[in-house]
Amino acid sequence: MRGSRTGSPGLRAPRSPDARRSGIPAALWAPAVLALAFLVLPLVALVVRVPWSRLPELLAAPEIATSLGLSLGSAAAATALSLLFGIPLAWVLARSAHWNPVARRSLRALVTVPLVLPPVVGGVALLLLLGRRGLLGQYLDAWFGIQLPFTTAAVVIAQTFVAMPFLVLAVEGALRGADRRLEDAAATLGASDWFIFRRVTLPLIAPGVAAGAVLCFARALGEFGATITFAGNFPGVTQTMPLSAYLALQSNPDAAYVISLVLLVVSVLVLVSLRDRWVSGVTA
Repeated sequence: MRGSRTGSPGLRAPRSPDARRSGIPAALWAPAVLALAFLVLPLVALVVRVPWSRLPELLAAPEIATSLGLSLGSAAAATALSLLFGIPLAWVLARSAHWNPVARRSLRALVTVPLVLPPVVGGVALLLLLGRRGLLGQYLDAWFGIQLPFTTAAVVIAQTFVAMPFLVLAVEGALRGADRRLEDAAATLGASDWFIFRRVTLPLIAPGVAAGAVLCFARALGEFGATITFAGNFPGVTQTMPLSAYLALQSNPDAAYVISLVLLVVSVLVLVSLRDRWVSGVTA
């Protein structure tokens, strides 16, 4: 009988929370596919346009090997400096809950400015600070005879400036998500602050540190604007892979495509190494 049916006509029985979470609304598929195409198709175009028949010849060019070695070495050095200085900075940010809110927000804003600052502006700022007539550079030159601009050290400094915030934010997130009860227990047992940091905190936040280091390395590897402004574009000294690709695009497009392909492959390999547990360390 019709009257024996339960529920109102046209209404479905409510789904369980798990069922609701597992579904993807149909209205989201079209923009999701468009977004994916927008992000992937330029990379596909690059792969298609690479002169594969000349790939061994172009890869054997000495300038590519030189710029790749410089890029990998400088990015590794920038990552090391970011680890050395970025982890303590992330610690200060994560443990600043008792600070004045304005001071805390101001400090975090200063740390994250390089993320949104145009890289060329960052290069100009570094030049005004460390150039021969810069705020600090004039004293480095007068007292020690050190001139940083347009040197390999300038490449590392520029890459560190733009890449360190990635590591700081990742480590800060891991610190905020870490269980502080373990630190409190170690302190109760008489452990020093330095011992707690080395033996308790660092192992807890290791996934976040690893993820931050990988992101920092990838960002440093692709740095262009601050590098060309502060370090210049001198082959074998400051000409990294992005700079080499830009220069080759004007005179030898095939070489530019190959250099871009190498950068794409290296970047993908670096990002693939971000395992799920490292990503969970960032988002903790």
